[in-house]
Amino acid sequence: MISEKVLDPRSWGVAQQQLFYGLNEINKRVTSLIQHRASEANSSELQKVQQEIEQIGRQSISIIADVTISESVEKMMQEVAEKLGNLDVLVANAGICKTKLLLDTTVEDWDRLFAVNVRGVFLCYKEAAKIMIKQGKGGKIIGASSNAGYRPSATLGAYSTTKWGVRGLTQAAALEWAPYNITVNAYCPGLCMTSLADTFCEDFAKIHGKTKDEVMDDFAKGVPLGRLTETDDVANLVSFLASKNSDYITGQSILVNGGKFFS
Repeated sequence: MISEKVLDPRSWGVAQQQLFYGLNEINKRVTSLIQHRASEANSSELQKVQQEIEQIGRQSISIIADVTISESVEKMMQEVAEKLGNLDVLVANAGICKTKLLLDTTVEDWDRLFAVNVRGVFLCYKEAAKIMIKQGKGGKIIGASSNAGYRPSATLGAYSTTKWGVRGLTQAAALEWAPYNITVNAYCPGLCMTSLADTFCEDFAKIHGKTKDEVMDDFAKGVPLGRLTETDDVANLVSFLASKNSDYITGQSILVNGGKFFS
């Protein structure tokens, strides 16, 4: 069974707003980005998020881009800098998941996951860093890894490998760009209540002969704090990493999993 679902603004809009509320001291300009093959429906949802951000007094623009294409990412970053004056914080959060056993994983599956989850993050990191270095004011780069980037699980072998890759990329970038006062970190959520997680649980349930609710209950029971990750849990960490309070933190991939396991 294959599951491929792009992170959807309908699943992270609230978390994104929560992040922006926490960035007042950084900038009053906000860019909303839905990256990688956004559909018209996604674009419509993104516009709603943009309007909500503007309603709290922040300048906001939305840009459609494909993170797997270098020229598309470069154009996106340049447009941000030109229209808003600066690029201070990047959150590279585009990603897909395939729920599939390794023996059933095709080369096409593997290449697709790496194109979005690793190449996409690399291109966003790189193009954002180029602009931040040119600006000469430092910056914050934040990537999306996962619990799977620390501990792989059956049916998520290929996906887990990409998220380990994000961790390695984050550490390498942190070392290279520290002289420019650019910090680079990643967040690693547990199973988070989004449309992506819904699809994963449905596919995982089919493979293991369970219902989706049973799968979610099993995951929640394995968390010491007794629940699954929520979007606000992730938004709170990303908000911290994007703020001045994290100025001395770089190269870290931080778990947000209620204590399910430790790094």
